[in-house]
Amino acid sequence: MFAKAFRVRSNTAIKGSDRRKLRADVAATFPTLSAEQLSEVVPSKEELNVIKLYTHKGDAVTVYANSRNPVLFEMGKTLYPTVYTLWAHPDLLPAFTTWPPVLHKLVGGADLMLPGVVVPSSGLPQVDRGTLCAITLVGNRAPVAIGIATMSTMEMLAAGMKGKGFTVLHIYMDQLWSFGDKTCPPTIVSLEGEPVTEHVEEEEQDDKGEEGRVSENSLPIDPSLPTDIGNMSLSETAESAEVEESEETSANEAAETIEEGNLDVPQELEDSRSPQEQMDALLHQCFFHALKCKVKKSELPLLTSTFLSNYIFSCCPKGQQIDIKKSSYKKFSKFLQSMQEQKILQVKELSKGVESIVDVDWRHDSIRSFVVPEIAASELPAQDSKGADGEQLYHPPEIIPLFGISSKMAPLFQESGYKKGSTLSSSEVRSVVINYVKTNELVDETNKNFVKVNPILCDCLLKKSEQDKISKLKWDDLLSRCLDQLQPFHQVTFAGHEPIVRKGNIDPINITIAQRSSNKKVTIIKNLELYGLDPQTVANILQQKAQASVTVTTLPGTKDRAQVQIQGNQINHLAKLLLGKYLGNWYHFSRSIYINWFKILQLARVQHIFQQ
Repeated sequence: MFAKAFRVRSNTAIKGSDRRKLRADVAATFPTLSAEQLSEVVPSKEELNVIKLYTHKGDAVTVYANSRNPVLFEMGKTLYPTVYTLWAHPDLLPAFTTWPPVLHKLVGGADLMLPGVVVPSSGLPQVDRGTLCAITLVGNRAPVAIGIATMSTMEMLAAGMKGKGFTVLHIYMDQLWSFGDKTCPPTIVSLEGEPVTEHVEEEEQDDKGEEGRVSENSLPIDPSLPTDIGNMSLSETAESAEVEESEETSANEAAETIEEGNLDVPQELEDSRSPQEQMDALLHQCFFHALKCKVKKSELPLLTSTFLSNYIFSCCPKGQQIDIKKSSYKKFSKFLQSMQEQKILQVKELSKGVESIVDVDWRHDSIRSFVVPEIAASELPAQDSKGADGEQLYHPPEIIPLFGISSKMAPLFQESGYKKGSTLSSSEVRSVVINYVKTNELVDETNKNFVKVNPILCDCLLKKSEQDKISKLKWDDLLSRCLDQLQPFHQVTFAGHEPIVRKGNIDPINITIAQRSSNKKVTIIKNLELYGLDPQTVANILQQKAQASVTVTTLPGTKDRAQVQIQGNQINHLAKLLLGKYLGNWYHFSRSIYINWFKILQLARVQHIFQQ
């Protein structure tokens, strides 16, 4: 869970009431703790912080940390101790033991398999499926990981100690451990020896006779056993002391890589996952990458087949290939169904046998917390942003008009939780006004098309000359007056970037024809940058199309804005360029979209462009 870097959302000191509640929850979750031990885990007066974070997979986790180390973490309303807490209280959880070389696999994100579990002479701890357990190493009782048992002890033995034993949640040397002081596990002497029982040894010898080899879970530590048992392997490790030493060095290097903030898991650790788990991880990565950086709201509804071929496949890192049949989902429809159950998107069958994505919740924690891998961020945009001819492709921004709440209008929006300066869309404003009218029972009983004007509506919407004359307003008049009294804002969202909110209305692209000496004319274009258009690129294309001289100069009165000036009246070339090349995929919008985008002055030949 914490194999890769996580994102901290907030870090605040715990409140007194929350501290008492946490103490009660810890006492209920771990009843074996004495009052003194409970005070050590959740101190009464010492500093204790509440840290809310998102893991690299998008899971929301709450961590409780003292001045030095994280002591507990909570996920899904369940409390889990960290390795720092378990080192102080090693008997807090039932413990299962494994071999030191296995630790390096667990650090890479692998779960603990039953062949790697050591069976002590006293037998395994009795646990049920879903029990939280500690994982220790041979010769040391200090836990190095915690995990959830995937089967009960009886089921483990019945399965011949084969299969997946524990789902690892947190481990020494992961990112949660790195969040603390990064101390190494203490040495806690075992209460008893850990050799396997004679019965188990006899079974292992029988297995050796039957299979002609020794199983992976039969590596003993009793030196009195025959020397040829030393050739046994445990998960392809521990073949000799030299191999152990080299693996320890490799694990240390991997730990250093993680501590330095490298998000890429080393290849030898990544390979510890099964091919199916690797394919699932790749599919999830490309899915969230496509939603966060490529799919836009204006493109919905979107065919699921188009989404897979044009968006998900294009997000696949170089050298890798998505094969859904090799994933646990087997079919793309089942994968989308899983995402729909998590309320990330909504899929509907708009026509018989054809499914489309009709809605995406871009505010979902899984999308917001997803971080585009460095390789994808550096390679994919460079590939996707160029067409077949190597020319840069243009993705129009999404522009949404917003309305800001002024001090005059604040009383009207106060009941809905909005304050002065908050920005809302027109639909949100409409919803707030309707809720306000219904909550205060202002709908006229005789004619429901009218709304009674109370003191707040009077102060917010009516002029002084109207306050004594108007006692009712039509719904349309009420909403339009409300929008008129709000301050204009706009939100611009470029592909792959966070939305930008600016005050006022967005300036249109300004195109003018200016007269120069000797009756020469020039075409001047301004405000291209506001829509993500590079003035130099536009100038180069116009120069080739029109075969005329072009200059790019700084826009007077600005520092970071430029204007393009081309010789002659180039309205036709400019209209084809802007409306065809750059906005060709916007033709399904109304004609007014184009008119609002371009402010064309003194152009006698432009009328036919919008009439076609």
